[in-house]
Amino acid sequence: MKKYFLLFLSLGILLVSCKKSDDDLTPPDGLDPDSAEVEVQDFMWKAMNFWYFWQEDVPNLADDKFPNTTDGIADYTEFLSSESDPGAFFDNKLLFTEDRFSFYSDDYRELTQAFAGISKSNGLEFGLVKFSDSDDVFGYVWYIIPNSDAATKDISRGDLFTGVDGQTLNVNNYIELLFGDNDTYTLNMADIANDQITPNDKEVTLTKFEGLVENPVFLSKIFDIGGEKIGYLVYNRFTNEFDEDLNDVFGEFKADGVTNLILDLRYNPGGSVNSARLLSSMVYGTNKDELFLKQRWNSKIQGQLSDSQLTDYFAEKTSDGSSINTLNLSKVYIIATNSSASASELVINGLAPYVDVVHIGETTRGKNEFSLTMVDDFDGSYIYNAERENKINPDNQWAIQPLVGRNENADGFSDYTSGLVPDIELEEDLENLGAWGDPNEPLLARAIQEITGTTGKRGFEVKMPAHIMTNSKMFSVQKDNMFLDKPMQMGNIPQ
Repeated sequence: MKKYFLLFLSLGILLVSCKKSDDDLTPPDGLDPDSAEVEVQDFMWKAMNFWYFWQEDVPNLADDKFPNTTDGIADYTEFLSSESDPGAFFDNKLLFTEDRFSFYSDDYRELTQAFAGISKSNGLEFGLVKFSDSDDVFGYVWYIIPNSDAATKDISRGDLFTGVDGQTLNVNNYIELLFGDNDTYTLNMADIANDQITPNDKEVTLTKFEGLVENPVFLSKIFDIGGEKIGYLVYNRFTNEFDEDLNDVFGEFKADGVTNLILDLRYNPGGSVNSARLLSSMVYGTNKDELFLKQRWNSKIQGQLSDSQLTDYFAEKTSDGSSINTLNLSKVYIIATNSSASASELVINGLAPYVDVVHIGETTRGKNEFSLTMVDDFDGSYIYNAERENKINPDNQWAIQPLVGRNENADGFSDYTSGLVPDIELEEDLENLGAWGDPNEPLLARAIQEITGTTGKRGFEVKMPAHIMTNSKMFSVQKDNMFLDKPMQMGNIPQ
């Protein structure tokens, strides 16, 4: 696992190195509550008061909300005690009304492992759809993670299920049945034909196991169609532990003379900002003088960061020092849907000033903020650092993942909270989901048609669109988070 997992060699070093400076980024000391029963809420408030992107817009986080006086401390303690559940306190008392993505975890170890692609899972990734005429819900399989329990069972992409353990799924029970404490459950499968979904007698029993590692580089292929050499990559999450695998795929594309790229991010909810930068460099180029993104923080943080700390340029090497295999493309075809978020959108937006991005699919989720993992480590300015785990308050294992800033592209654009609209709109068809890597799979076929002007498909009519309500990834620990993990050299840090 990389030592700079979230922001370890960037702000993590900056915070420790600069504590003696008048311009440091150390949260203010003092204002300790007079009750030990609220130490989790105390950590949450202090971290959010300093780092939260919308701190100035949340009255409960105002700097003058609780003066450091006897009465102020009493009011502060009472406020922290207003919710006995720290999670409810975070959600109900600290978040800006427009914040859809900040979240918490009662176990920071589980959260940080999840960001490394390690989780407790049965390996089934799926979308959930509500029936139009009732509150019942059905699921359809997106893909199976290799080497998982699901990979050993008779279930595959496009399969549908309407129940769990004999209970029909609905809007009130699907969370408990699919994402509750039960490690093993049995899916009650269904058939689809003529716009109708009908339960059948097939059952599939799945078990979640600890330590499943998902390589997000799911599939790569090279097509030679109509004289065009087309690279195709299905990439399912931005996980920096697999940046070398990603670069290797582009090395294969480059060696085989690929001149067109279809990047499939349809189920990619995001992840590492640096992985997004590296992927974009593999697509476009390695000119370190060309701006990929610029960060925008709250007013407490923004003015204290140098330009080199706020900006990221295209990369010529991976974090492990390998030369980037770039295709130097001026045009790229990206498949993205409503399930594509954060770092997926960052790639589209970051490439847009330089590359003709042809977005095929649906409007994306609209998550344009980045976050940090924060734990109860005041001397580390609450930023999680794997090398400081022994400094974390042993009585408080909670973590928060608040949104702390936005990434603007080279044109200064970051306003896509409503999502990025496709150039070519095409939804997935539940009756014709298609097989991964098959040139007749509808979204892939539409991208190939755009490149070559010809296709094996006669049309792209969607008989039963997959209007998803939510998906399995939204119930994973990491959800659709975009986190900073940018390494920085000590010379860039003001002393």
